[in-house]
Amino acid sequence: MTLVLGIDLGTSGAKSVLVDAHDRIIAEASAPIPLLQPQPLWFEQEPQDWWRAVVTTLDALAAAAPQEMAGVGAIGLSGQMLGVACIDALGHALRPAILWNDARAGAECAAVEAAVPDFAGLVGCRAMRGFPAPKLLWLARNEPQLLGKAEHILLPKDYIRLRLTGIAASDRADASATLLMDTRAGRWSPELLAACGITAEQMPALIASHEISGGLLPKLASRWGLAAETPIVGGAGDNMCGGIGAGVVEPGMASISLGSSGVYFLANDAFLPARGQGLHTHRHAIEGLFAQNGCILSAGAALGWAARLIGAEDMPALMGEVEAAALPTGETPVFTPYLSGERTPHDDAGLTGTFSGLTAGTTRLHLVQAVLEGVAMAFADSHQALISTGAAIEQVALLDDGTNSRLWGRLVASAIGMPLKHARAAAIGPALGAARLARLGIGGPLIADGAEREDDRILPEPAIAEALAAKRARFTRHLALR
Repeated sequence: MTLVLGIDLGTSGAKSVLVDAHDRIIAEASAPIPLLQPQPLWFEQEPQDWWRAVVTTLDALAAAAPQEMAGVGAIGLSGQMLGVACIDALGHALRPAILWNDARAGAECAAVEAAVPDFAGLVGCRAMRGFPAPKLLWLARNEPQLLGKAEHILLPKDYIRLRLTGIAASDRADASATLLMDTRAGRWSPELLAACGITAEQMPALIASHEISGGLLPKLASRWGLAAETPIVGGAGDNMCGGIGAGVVEPGMASISLGSSGVYFLANDAFLPARGQGLHTHRHAIEGLFAQNGCILSAGAALGWAARLIGAEDMPALMGEVEAAALPTGETPVFTPYLSGERTPHDDAGLTGTFSGLTAGTTRLHLVQAVLEGVAMAFADSHQALISTGAAIEQVALLDDGTNSRLWGRLVASAIGMPLKHARAAAIGPALGAARLARLGIGGPLIADGAEREDDRILPEPAIAEALAAKRARFTRHLALR
């Protein structure tokens, strides 16, 4: 029985999973990744820390499941999107990678858009802070000598590919979010590359998400007990792989992920460029499909911030307390989750988070539930923005980053007014999606025959929906008071 291996390089950590022919998780391992913040609204990570975390997970799998590792037929890669890693000819990072939530390149967005007529129509969305194109122009303006030394400019998971195979390549799905591609055609745009001060030679070769990019280096194969030259497929960004992990493989299917950021991901068979509201359209990892995205910059990150604020170190225990308290939504403060600005629907890096409606009776649990509610209302904003494009949303899967909070699911379902399918494998969704792409790359099915089907649905609750609707005016008032 051939197994496949999925590697997901997230923002807070790396996760690797072994998946059998029935899409069951045989073994998994994870490792944390430190985050750097050299200035307010700047977010970076060391690519070497990415590699160290991935190696830690694979070492753990090799130790815990050696027989299963020996049976791996292919490897798939998933990773946090939009990061910029500048790598020299020896494979070393020239500087820390600039991440998806970094906001330094605001002034460069207009210049990037001016490079081609109908910029959004070509790439799929407006230029926004945090996307690779404006960040590369920022580097060209502020660190030109360093950028010129870059042999490779890589997305996060593609740096892992370079270390695994020695090959610089990227898939067209993840690469379509760089704002450097003709998204419909699936190729780099010479005009956009030139506008950002880089050359085509610095960019990785583009392949399909299920296409084999190369084989695992012999030294690494020996270390982990994998077959020599184990094929590694293109993979995709974590949004696309998370969608595949949740079964979002046909038009009209969508997923909402509660990771560090929150992403509303919608599959579509039409290319619908986003020209406003902080939405973005990219290629899906499935050939012939595109993906419309809304992004909440602080979702799980906002919850983590609140937990640190009140000194709660055990997140599952904290969520259990909030659930057990059964606090009425009408009694909690209003929280706007704009701790790092906001993308959808505001596209404004200057927005800030707020609590309003605090009283002497407000407790630590009221504050935490307010954060859950604020993120849910932000997803309602994304839901409305997606619908306004004419897109049809037929079903939505919920993926969380390990909180397994039924309350948060009920709040999101009630805020958007749609039932949610809660996947049991949500916490490893991107890694599962990467593994599924690996299986497709060696001739197997994308989703295994006989794979477990998820029937666990979270329904909107009228009382919660009514209470959240009553808070909407206070939720949006923050924008008017800026």
